[in-house]
Amino acid sequence: MDLRERLNARLKDAMREKDTRRVGTLRLINAALKDQDIALRADGRTVGDAEATATMAKMVKQRQESARAYEEAGRLELAEAELEEIGIIEDFLPKRLSDEEVAAAVNTAIAETGASSVRDMGKVMGVLKGKYTGQIDFGAVGPMVKDRLNQG
Repeated sequence: MDLRERLNARLKDAMREKDTRRVGTLRLINAALKDQDIALRADGRTVGDAEATATMAKMVKQRQESARAYEEAGRLELAEAELEEIGIIEDFLPKRLSDEEVAAAVNTAIAETGASSVRDMGKVMGVLKGKYTGQIDFGAVGPMVKDRLNQG
């Protein structure tokens, strides 16, 4: 079952269960994917699973930032709602890699690309994004890659 089929099946289940938070979040995901489909229509293609995963990872990041802002403003009920949405979206994302797995992935990507200096950082990040979208926080990995390339 591909990602969209799972998404639609979960949406139907949530509607039957009258879970308004889950229904709303799943509809937001569907809307984001349909927007991308419309944008890609000119090329005669639709959003694939990798692109959908990237979109949902971006949605998670947006909600994390919103939750942080709400907590700082003392709006804990809104922060809690954002965190619930994160949980719903993450059900469709691949499992996050542990710190050790991220370090191993970085080392492998550096070896694969033959990267030897910071100038090669784009190549390394490209390999990581191609293989680990949704599994790695690329904002945190960037400095790690830079450090490894400076040491090498």
